[in-house]
Amino acid sequence: MQPKYIFITGGVISSLGKGITSASIGKLLQDLGFKVVNIKCEMYVNIDAGTIRPTEHGEVYVTEDGMECDQDLGTYERFLNQDITKECFLTTGQIYQEVIRRERNLEYDGEDVEVVPHVPKEIIRRIKIATEKNKADFAIVEFGGTVGEYQQVLFLEADRMMKHELKKDILNIHIAYLPIPPSVGEMKSKPAQYSVRTLFSAGIVPDIFIGRSTTYMDQHRMEVLSRNTNIALENIFSNPDVKSIYEVPLILAKQKVAECVLNFFNVKPRKRASLTNWKKLVKIIKETKKEVKIGIVGKYFTSGDFSQGDSYISVIEAIKHACCANNVTPIINWIDAEAFEKNPEKVIELKENDGIIVPGGYGKRGVEGKINAVKFARENKIPYLGLCYGLQMAVIEFSRNICKIKDANTTENEPNTKSPVIDVMEEQKKLLAKKQYGASNRLGAYECKIKKDSKAFKAYGKEIIQERHRHRYEINNKYKEILEKKGLKIVGINPKLNLAEIIELDNHPWFIGTQFHPEFKSRLENPHPLFVNFIKAAIKNK
Repeated sequence: MQPKYIFITGGVISSLGKGITSASIGKLLQDLGFKVVNIKCEMYVNIDAGTIRPTEHGEVYVTEDGMECDQDLGTYERFLNQDITKECFLTTGQIYQEVIRRERNLEYDGEDVEVVPHVPKEIIRRIKIATEKNKADFAIVEFGGTVGEYQQVLFLEADRMMKHELKKDILNIHIAYLPIPPSVGEMKSKPAQYSVRTLFSAGIVPDIFIGRSTTYMDQHRMEVLSRNTNIALENIFSNPDVKSIYEVPLILAKQKVAECVLNFFNVKPRKRASLTNWKKLVKIIKETKKEVKIGIVGKYFTSGDFSQGDSYISVIEAIKHACCANNVTPIINWIDAEAFEKNPEKVIELKENDGIIVPGGYGKRGVEGKINAVKFARENKIPYLGLCYGLQMAVIEFSRNICKIKDANTTENEPNTKSPVIDVMEEQKKLLAKKQYGASNRLGAYECKIKKDSKAFKAYGKEIIQERHRHRYEINNKYKEILEKKGLKIVGINPKLNLAEIIELDNHPWFIGTQFHPEFKSRLENPHPLFVNFIKAAIKNK
């Protein structure tokens, strides 16, 4: 069949959970036998998400083919249990860059190039390329931000133009928030009505409305919304707050959202809906009572006066997947590395955790606190998983305290250190000299060969793996001999460049660091083996 396009917009507030809803609709269509791809359109002028700090816009997610993108692409991959290509991430910056490139190269045949229609046309072209590359029956296109924001106008115009071109092959879903002010005690639909009317002004009439709130919409609210927006009552659905995001497909399935979508396109299901395995996993998440405590020692937690976990969302979800596989519930403790820097004796608080993770990061802030945390995990035999920067901090700590290289450091933070146990990769030196920072990290999937007598091999069950990277600095091979002699084993190597990928410690129940980011490949239906093994060790430590 011809590809069908579903455009998803959000209203009233940001952080609605549009990505989770988009991924859930994709999961339901996939369960009915269709090939689905999710596409994210971001309004910022950045070419990708790689130059945005995590506390500003959440985690930078990396695809298999090396795109630094929005965290929603991670949500899509985790729900669909499939890799998504770099074409599925669009930004305003990419679009303008390509339009200007084509104009300079006379690819518009002498036309006067204008914001409309040429920018929306480029958006449409890219959406079609992403759909074709992923051989999708359904492309679910999510617009970042909120209806009414100026920067969304050109993407809405692309939606309108595609509707004009493809008619019945385009479906519009609007997701908006319905607040329940505590002082009123009643669900209010006026903000959502206004949001829909704002879409009308862009020439878009939603076909389906999904209401986000703390609870389900009642019949009265649905009737009011239908009357004031012209959306048919049978096309209005609820998406209430839930204990686990993985319940959302089941909530939408009960309301027959996917069937509503297929009816709109006049398409029949290719197989009977089941979600059998998904239901089983969600039941484990909801009903498991046994707990395991995991401490995450990071530095990207605060946004103004508020704390948030979005900076480490893939790590959090990988922990949840692994806990589900081990039939336990995770209790995640957020630990600010800077607290251990200012007050080193506070590191004793880590003893409350069954396992410790030091995730990725950049820069000098909080580094000494992370190193103190690594030392505590090593000395107190607490299961430890270091991810990218977490591996580098482990090497620095081991070098200083076991190898007695007192000034051991990374050239990222101390360019003139005399003992660069962590150093910039050779291929990165020229890029940094030219200040080429955007999209210039070592990115995407690379091969790693694992030694067979290692804990990592026991976890993976195979010698050759592919994992995703995002870094510029590596273990300096000049220090490899002394590190291994003292008990830090390099058990995973990139065979092409002889770069260290995985480390382990002798005389420790479970201590592993990876230069790559295993969290990017973890799925609820396919949890990452390193995380599964780490949680198993944490349970044993309990």
